[in-house]
Amino acid sequence: MIRILLAEDQMLVCDALATLLDFEDDMTVVARASDGVAAVCEAKRAQPDIALLDVEMPHQSGLDAAEEILQSVPGCKVILLTTFARPGYMQRAIQAGAHGYLLKDGEVEQLAAAIRAVMRGERIFHPALMMAAIASENPLSMRERDVLRGVKNGLTTKELARDLSLSEGTVRNYLSEAISKMNCTSRQDAVRRAESMGWL
Repeated sequence: MIRILLAEDQMLVCDALATLLDFEDDMTVVARASDGVAAVCEAKRAQPDIALLDVEMPHQSGLDAAEEILQSVPGCKVILLTTFARPGYMQRAIQAGAHGYLLKDGEVEQLAAAIRAVMRGERIFHPALMMAAIASENPLSMRERDVLRGVKNGLTTKELARDLSLSEGTVRNYLSEAISKMNCTSRQDAVRRAESMGWL
């Protein structure tokens, strides 16, 4: 049996998906979680073969949870599920080492087939999202992303400088570079653009 951890913050969706996967002769859902932090804990406890993670969850995203699970649970493979066709999310999933990245609007038969393929050692990524990710490579450096996340959270330049152990001038330089790279007109515009692409 393929032992599955299912992490999804919408309980009706989680219950329905668990029921449908349990109908498969070779699959069983051994653990569930409703946020990213719980998903990591359940993965460590249940030691599943596959972790199916929603990308957008409370407390910790599925992308961040995927990184932790892949590092701390040897043998567990990760498939990310999303309703968001954001190229940056796909890029982050690949960088994290995820084994699959699929849209939620597919048939359960397709998901079951993807799980079996991943268990055979294949990697399964939604083709349209893969092409979009290739065409929309993230231009932001890690520091530029850190600074934009701080802006998103309402931090001032002074607060960002303190939190990131940088000078205020360096913070302004990172912001200016990020704004320029994305052809934006303000820091808020840059945050909106980076979020819409899944780069933050």
